[in-house]
Amino acid sequence: MAELLETAQEVSKMTIAHEIVVNRDFKLQEVNFSPNSLESRVKETLHKAFWDSLKEQLAASPPDYTHVIQLLQEIKETILSLLLPRHSRLRGQIEEALDMELIRQEAEHGALDIPNLTMYILGTMAMLCAPVRDEEVQRLRGVTDPVQLLREIFRVLDLMKMDMVNFTIQSLRPHLQDHSVQYEQKKFQELLVKLPNSLDHTTEWLHKAAAEVSASSLSSPSHPEVHGSPAPLSQGAVNRSSSTPSPMSVLNQGYMNLLRWEPGIEKYPETLLMDQARLQEVQLQVNQLTIIAAVLLVSSSVCGSALFSSPGFVDRLKRVTKALLEGLPHTRFGEALLDISNHVHQEVSESLLQVGYPAFTSDKSASLKGQIRSIAEEDNAVRSVIEQRIHSFLSLHLSPSAQNSRSLPKGLAPIQEELLEVSHRFGSVIYHNRQVYGPYYLAILKKVVLPGAEPEAGIDSF
Repeated sequence: MAELLETAQEVSKMTIAHEIVVNRDFKLQEVNFSPNSLESRVKETLHKAFWDSLKEQLAASPPDYTHVIQLLQEIKETILSLLLPRHSRLRGQIEEALDMELIRQEAEHGALDIPNLTMYILGTMAMLCAPVRDEEVQRLRGVTDPVQLLREIFRVLDLMKMDMVNFTIQSLRPHLQDHSVQYEQKKFQELLVKLPNSLDHTTEWLHKAAAEVSASSLSSPSHPEVHGSPAPLSQGAVNRSSSTPSPMSVLNQGYMNLLRWEPGIEKYPETLLMDQARLQEVQLQVNQLTIIAAVLLVSSSVCGSALFSSPGFVDRLKRVTKALLEGLPHTRFGEALLDISNHVHQEVSESLLQVGYPAFTSDKSASLKGQIRSIAEEDNAVRSVIEQRIHSFLSLHLSPSAQNSRSLPKGLAPIQEELLEVSHRFGSVIYHNRQVYGPYYLAILKKVVLPGAEPEAGIDSF
C-alpha cells in the first residue's frame, strides 16, 4: 500500500508538471458544487453547524474563545504562507501582532479584542491580495458580526491562496518548459521500474499502427488513403531496403489513430494518458468540423454557387450548424442533423427571398434536407471524403517542420480558422509526447513490433 501511495503521488506530480507545460491556460479554480448536489448539502450543513456553534460560544457568559483562538491561529498560518521570502519585516510584524500566546492570555482574562484583531487581519490581507480581490477585502470592513466576518475572512483567504498558487505556476512555467522533457522521462522511468508491465497498451497501440501501415503499403503503395484512413506524412511508409514499415510511419499512424479512438473498446496508450482528455477533445472537434464542412459542401452543391457566394450566407449556415452540434458527442450527431437540415433549409429559403431568386421546389427542398440528414451515416461519401481531407491535413502537423503549413485541401476553406486552431493543438501535444516518449517508442518498435526494421537518421529522438 505504501508503494502504491508513493507511486500515485509521483504520477500526480508528473501530471501537474505536464499540465502546466502543455496547457498554457492551466490554473487552479474554486470548486463549485451544484446547489442541489449531495456534496453541496453536506458542506453547507457542516459549515452551518460549525459557525452556529461558534456563535453560541461567543454569546455565552463569559464567552468561550476556544474555537476563535484556533481560527486565529489558522488565519495567521495562512497569511504567513502567502508571504514571499523578501517579506521578512512584514513576517515579523505579523508574528508580533498575532502573538498566539498573548492572545490566549487575553482570552483567559476576558480581554480579547476580536474587532481590533480582525481589522489588523483585513489590513494585512489588503496589502497582500491581488488587485482582483481588493473589492472583496474592502467589503469585509463593513461586516460587523464577528462570526460572519471570520467566515468571510476564511473564504477570501482561500481565494488568495489560489491566486498565490496560480502566480507560482506562471512563475514556474518557463523553468518547467526548459526541463519538462527530462523531468517526465525521469519520472516515467521510475514508474516503469516499479510497474514493469506499464507499456502493454502502448505496445498494442503500435502493433495495430504497424499492421495498418503494412496493409496500406501492400494494397496501394502510391495511394495516400486506405480504407478511409489517411497514411500520415512520414519519411516513407516502408524502409527503402525492405518491406518493413519505418518506425516513424508507424508512430505517425498511431497518432492519427487517436482521432478515431473508441472509448471503452480500446485501451489508451499509457504514454498518452496525461493527454487523453485533451486528445479526445481534439477528436470531438475534428468530428464536428467534419459534419460542418460536409453540410456546407452538400448545401453548396444543391444551392449553387450564386447563392453560396452571397455575402454572409456561408457564415450563417456555419454558425447554425456549429450551434446545433455544440456539446454533443458524435453518437448524437444523427439527431442534430435532423434539426440542422431544417434550419439550413429555412436559412436557404430566407436568402433566396432576399436576393430575389425563386423558392425551392418541394423536390429540391426534400433533396437538400435528405442529403444533409444522410451525412449521419458513417459510410456517407461526402462525410468520408471530408474526413479523409481533414485527417490528411492534420497529419502534416505531426512534424514540427510542417507546423506552419497553410495548404488546405479542397472543400475545407469555410472551416479554415477552426481547422488551423485544432491542428496547432494536436501538433503541440504530439510534439511534446514525441520528445518525452520517443526513446520508449523506438525501443518497443525495434524489439517487439518491427524487429527487422533498419534504423533511420534522427529516429532516436523521433
